[in-house]
Amino acid sequence: MALPNRTGGRFNPRFNRQPEPEHRINEKIRVPQVRLVGENVTVGIYPTQEALRIAQDQEMDLVEISPNADPPVCKVIDYKKFLYEKKRKEKEMKANAKQSEVKEIRFTPGTDDHDFDFKAKHAEKFLKDGNKVKAYVQFKGRAIMFQDRGQLLLLKFAERLADVGVLEGLPKMEGKRMLVMFAPKGSKKAATAK
Repeated sequence: MALPNRTGGRFNPRFNRQPEPEHRINEKIRVPQVRLVGENVTVGIYPTQEALRIAQDQEMDLVEISPNADPPVCKVIDYKKFLYEKKRKEKEMKANAKQSEVKEIRFTPGTDDHDFDFKAKHAEKFLKDGNKVKAYVQFKGRAIMFQDRGQLLLLKFAERLADVGVLEGLPKMEGKRMLVMFAPKGSKKAATAK
């Protein structure tokens, strides 16, 4: 059996698409007039061609920074330098934003006091480190009949973590698990959960 000829098929734009630039620049700005801003520029409304000439005279780019304004706002800047600075700032912000994780603590309906204390200490440490904690009671086989024990255990756990964490809702069943979520106390997400 011969393979179909793939070169004679229809044009698929997904494979030949150039990435869209983030801003319209220079000749790509196709409006009759713009509000011009930037260094060494008299701020005001100019015909687009004149604004483009002003940018070229300064060996800079005309960049549309606010396309929805009336008329659109354009700035005379070095576009490559502008993109570099923007990427650098985004990278800095990403580095400064601590990624929080969701740590899981697992119980069974018959968890004894020693295990409970051990797991509570771990949960306290996770919350102090700024992570969320997902605590759940796993029911196996006939243990599903002891849902009330699971609920009491999770509420006792919530009481124990009250100093360092905020309960994000009452215990709820998901399949054969009863679970609750805790957010670290003092985080923005925890404040909105109250």
